[in-house]
Amino acid sequence: MTQSSKSRIDIVKSYFQEIDEGRFPDRLFTPDFDFYFPKFGVGRGPVEFGELAAGMVASGNKVGHCHDSFSFIETDRHVVVEGATRGTSSEGVAWKGGDTPGGRFCSIFDFDEQGLIERMFVYLDPDYASADKARLYWKREKPSW
Repeated sequence: MTQSSKSRIDIVKSYFQEIDEGRFPDRLFTPDFDFYFPKFGVGRGPVEFGELAAGMVASGNKVGHCHDSFSFIETDRHVVVEGATRGTSSEGVAWKGGDTPGGRFCSIFDFDEQGLIERMFVYLDPDYASADKARLYWKREKPSW
């Protein structure tokens, strides 16, 4: 199946599968793609994405995506995916989006005319294990995640 014959949602699914297997699928992206990740900021291209990935590895967090949680919206040249992650923090605290406060995300992928990802912005709370309790503005008796 060629890139042009794959649906944009299938391309996004391939991205998440390969990232979770520890590979960056550069063939799915334009060479100068833009990306955003909280606390990292905006980056451009595979070299800067590698800086983001190196920081994730250095953090000691083990992160994976819950592929069965994905919900997609596709319109024109955009795919929005909402989902959950699971993992363990460097301190050994486990999380799973939907079962714990951290771990939910939303990502927006924009495609060029050739079907390559030219922009990927990720929105989430990078405090996966909810360690930053001091700056929470509310205290709920029975929180629901």
